[in-house]
Amino acid sequence: MAKQTGRQPKEKESSELEEKVLYINRCSKVVKGGRKFSFSALILVGDGKGKVGYGFAKANELTDAIKKGGEAARKNLQTFSMEGTTIPYEIIVEWDGAKILLRPAPQGAGVIAGSKVRAVLEMAGIKDIMAKNLGANNPINQVKATFKALGQLVTRDEIRKSRGKNA
Repeated sequence: MAKQTGRQPKEKESSELEEKVLYINRCSKVVKGGRKFSFSALILVGDGKGKVGYGFAKANELTDAIKKGGEAARKNLQTFSMEGTTIPYEIIVEWDGAKILLRPAPQGAGVIAGSKVRAVLEMAGIKDIMAKNLGANNPINQVKATFKALGQLVTRDEIRKSRGKNA
């Protein structure tokens, strides 16, 4: 008889979520015996169907930082409003020094964006969008600004309901 383990559902769940390392930073501290290195990692997790999350973690080993960041990203999963393959309307958002412009694009245009913002939008499953980074080049702030922008979006139906109009 084959031995059964309780890990099978977890593997199935993690297989639909894709993990991507966006940014790794190596810090060094000078101590008595020399230099002591530590790492921080910015990790993105998404299913390409509207769910995406990010995690930022620090550790003394690179693999530990990536693992901790992945766990934090899975806890931080969010769902966003979409209209077909794009977003409902144009939005500009600031987070610290980063300023992000997201603009809907016609079908077939693809994702037109810089590296960090592009990764978030592709993991979220948005196919047609134009994005521009208008502020800082700090990857953590870019990702946070993109999440803030996507979180503020609402669909036309939700706006109609909030105003008390029938669809």
